[in-house]
Amino acid sequence: MELSIAPRDSDDDGIDEPPVAGTMGPTGRPRRHVPEPEPVAVHGPAQVLAVCNQKGGVGKTTSTINLGAALTEYGRRVLLVDFDPQGALSVGLGIPPHDLERTIYNVLIEGSVGVRDVVMETCVENLHLLPSNIDLSAAEVQLVSEVGREHSLMRTLRPVLADYDYILVDCQPSLGLLTVNALTAADGVLIPLECEYFSLRGVALLIDTIDKVQDRLNPKLSITGILATMFDPRTLHSREVMARVVDAFGETVFDTVINRTVRFPETTVAGEPITTWAPRSAGAKAYRQLAREVIAR
Repeated sequence: MELSIAPRDSDDDGIDEPPVAGTMGPTGRPRRHVPEPEPVAVHGPAQVLAVCNQKGGVGKTTSTINLGAALTEYGRRVLLVDFDPQGALSVGLGIPPHDLERTIYNVLIEGSVGVRDVVMETCVENLHLLPSNIDLSAAEVQLVSEVGREHSLMRTLRPVLADYDYILVDCQPSLGLLTVNALTAADGVLIPLECEYFSLRGVALLIDTIDKVQDRLNPKLSITGILATMFDPRTLHSREVMARVVDAFGETVFDTVINRTVRFPETTVAGEPITTWAPRSAGAKAYRQLAREVIAR
């Protein structure tokens, strides 16, 4: 029997229309009205969003790739920044990190390498990548003695801000110097939150870090939204965690919720976003709706 991970016709979840405002959503509250995104005639300057959670396995990389791809479908130019030494974002777009001669590490550390020398095109039009690999782990040590070390990523991205509408930074699962750099360079923070109790407990520490960066390094920083991921509506635990998240963070929580599905691991193997791998699937539609919410905010 031939095995394949290619999408099947059964992945089609019906007509791709936005949810109706006022109807009850998976967050347990009525959905808010999200306007149709306006087309853009001129690109830039970019809004920088750090996709951040110090807990691993909550969907940061998956959300960065698929949100970025969904934003391009609304005419936006997007740069994805792989700011994790594991290089998962690069792998998820079909680029082997260990084969790269130059990455974001070289831009941060070597003055002779410019960001445009390293940015790569992806399989999605208007979606570009600033890749990473294990070399980036050395940057955290090398930047310690630098003057203005927390602003290194900001200086790196400054030359290309006018080229894009959104820059999404995929942070590593820690609250170290690299993550502080991402928060210092960002206009907003998007927090993927797994619908699981231990994931909820860790958010308080992350928000404390965000508050400190806002107070000491980046006064314009704010929380763009909290994205519930890996939600399973069949389990009482997922529904209880969702209720607690909405109670704690209110309007900050996106109406869009990302359900568990086997399609997301398969897109990593395929090396492309779910919006192109299984464009009519529920996961693809969820990230398109998230893109509408991000643009509206």
